[in-house]
Amino acid sequence: MKLVFIEGPGKLESIKKYLGPEYVVFATKGHVRDLPANSFAIDLNNNYEPTYEIIPNKKATVEQLKKLAEKADAIYLASDPDREGEAIAWHLATILGLEKDAKVRTAFNEISKNVVNASIANPQPINYDLVNAQQGRRVLDRIMGYKLSPLLSKKIHGKLSAGRVQSVTLKLIVDREKAIKNFVPEEYWNISAELSKDKQKFKADLIQFKDKKLDIKNKEQVDEILKIIEPAEYKVGIVKRQVAYSKPPAPYITSSLQQDATSKLKMTLPTYTKTAQSLYEGVMIKGEGKTALVTYIRTDSTRVSTDAQFMARDYILENFGKEYHPGKFNEFTAKQGAQDAHEAIRPINLKYTPEYLKDKIDEQYLKLYTLIFNRFVASQMSWAQYDSLTVDILAEDYKFRASGKALIFDGFTKLIKPQEDEKGGINIPSLAEGEIVTKNKIKTEQKFTKPPVRFNTGTLTHEMEIQGIGRPSTYANTITTLFNREYIKTEKNYLVPTELGVQVTEYLEEYFKQAMDIKFTADMEKELDDVELGKTKWQDIVDRFYLDFAKQLDYASKQSGINVEKTAPEPSDIKCEKCGAIMVYRDGKFGRFLACSNFPKCKNTKNLANSQITETGICPKCGGVVSAKHSKHGKLFFGCNNYPKCDYVSWDLPLNKPCPKCGANLFKKFSSNKQTILCENKGCNYVER
Repeated sequence: MKLVFIEGPGKLESIKKYLGPEYVVFATKGHVRDLPANSFAIDLNNNYEPTYEIIPNKKATVEQLKKLAEKADAIYLASDPDREGEAIAWHLATILGLEKDAKVRTAFNEISKNVVNASIANPQPINYDLVNAQQGRRVLDRIMGYKLSPLLSKKIHGKLSAGRVQSVTLKLIVDREKAIKNFVPEEYWNISAELSKDKQKFKADLIQFKDKKLDIKNKEQVDEILKIIEPAEYKVGIVKRQVAYSKPPAPYITSSLQQDATSKLKMTLPTYTKTAQSLYEGVMIKGEGKTALVTYIRTDSTRVSTDAQFMARDYILENFGKEYHPGKFNEFTAKQGAQDAHEAIRPINLKYTPEYLKDKIDEQYLKLYTLIFNRFVASQMSWAQYDSLTVDILAEDYKFRASGKALIFDGFTKLIKPQEDEKGGINIPSLAEGEIVTKNKIKTEQKFTKPPVRFNTGTLTHEMEIQGIGRPSTYANTITTLFNREYIKTEKNYLVPTELGVQVTEYLEEYFKQAMDIKFTADMEKELDDVELGKTKWQDIVDRFYLDFAKQLDYASKQSGINVEKTAPEPSDIKCEKCGAIMVYRDGKFGRFLACSNFPKCKNTKNLANSQITETGICPKCGGVVSAKHSKHGKLFFGCNNYPKCDYVSWDLPLNKPCPKCGANLFKKFSSNKQTILCENKGCNYVER
């Protein structure tokens, strides 16, 4: 039996039908191991070492996958092809005790028979650079979220949260809202002329004065201009006629697809996320069963494979004719910082046309799939061609311009319409330089600048992409979190910050300028990309962040009168025997004790052995006071109170009392609630019980 672990159960059937009966496909439903929910679990004094545990509600899943693994002849870790997926594969390998360099990692950029079988046939070792990039992000998010959230909750109210990407994204929305509220409209004027030749009328817009762009602010300026252009002679200047070309748009990436789904299909973010994921994992096609239709939907790359380009070429030649294919493949430049780990979002097989799938799949799936299908095919079609005409008209020192564009060859626009309106054509008479035209009338129009437009989920995602905040796999989750925290709401499909969202943002900006700086957050994303490329260590990135963050946290805590450290219980290395979660140290009425980090779901507690010891001794090194302490593992030891000046530590309590037998120092040993006094001299057998 060969065992294949995947993440989402939605693609289980699609994968099973491509593999033989000897394969068992098991869906973990995401992460099975993570940082504990109710404890910090980052050792700030040990290179930011994280402590992971089995997620409480995944214990049964883990037991099931262990039993399957014991019977398996081969294991394949086929979690999603991104950082999170690589981390899930690593956690699974750790739980199953697989060798570090074992070739068990496989991933499917598309769920098709060829790709699934080729990936299974060529497993690779886990990519630890990818794992480390995910660990760095996870640790950064845990530090910021775990340290800031209690501060926000105590300073403002309720159970609030902050996050490295989440808080900066909220700032974008809050800043846009403030810009709208503080916006002061500015007056400006447009001037145009209705001209004619041989009774054929055309329009020209005033653009320049003595080769300088005009910026007309008020009626007084308009009147001064009219005094000159009203009586002026209108003479034709430069006439420029050329063939213009329009390049097809690139195939979709995560942000552009989400933006079009929002604006063109009016999809909400949850609907889009669910629909896109289903198209990748597989949807039910009447008469064919569950079938995956598109490639991986979390990507920032516009690249497509050569096989896909040939597939598009064949489709275009068959359905549109050879003039609609450019002969060579269209290539698209990826945006700066794109990871380029995956192809663009495209159909897996062009035999599944929107027409073929009509009435065979759910309408919601068909709408989004049609966008993806048409955009991909159009991206590989010929450029559109236009007859373009631009005419300058001179009136004294003022320049007017008339322009028009007529479609010669539709190219890719046969399939998808361009954003600009191409219906106007060229409505300009044949003109020659130096020719005089008739001025019929002058039109003036007063206008006012408009405030910025609020974000919707699509334009916010696009802005996050432009600013370099987050990555394709995090866009939707980040925005969803802002809704869940009630930091934002929707009004007429636009995103508006709530009063709470504004309050949280203003507080964080006051005390945590670095963490709320958009460029700093974007630079950190680039550094995590460098970890993925093996260029730097994730611990170094965390260290650079934490040094300043800790100072800001301390200052904010003091200014707010809040001791944040008390809100973050110290983790132990002891597992709760009831639920398996890591136990944490807490202080109670009767001293320190261990409590389950999964509280209140699990209320297990433990008394610390010897936790009530108050007896002190004399430091043999500096003469200071030695008192009982506990290690992070709960083990009793004795240390000098003059630390760090004196580093004396011992498992036993030094007494200010000489051995009556040899005169050496006596020590008190504590074990199993028993106390024994013995001599430090190993050659002396003096003991008091």
